[in-house]
Amino acid sequence: AIKGSTVVGFADLGMEAIYEFEVQDFPVTVAVDSDGNNVHQLALAYWQKRIKDEGLLSG
Repeated sequence: AIKGSTVVGFADLGMEAIYEFEVQDFPVTVAVDSDGNNVHQLALAYWQKRIKDEGLLSG
């Protein structure tokens, strides 16, 4: 559950501002790394290439 929130940037943007949330019992997966890369896209591309290169699905 979200226990609290604080605007940490761009307050003038209202709901588009950057918020910091205080959470409890809230499982989460962060999908963007510190360079702004989408981890889901990177992992998909990595495994598609590896499957193709190594013939992992060849019967």
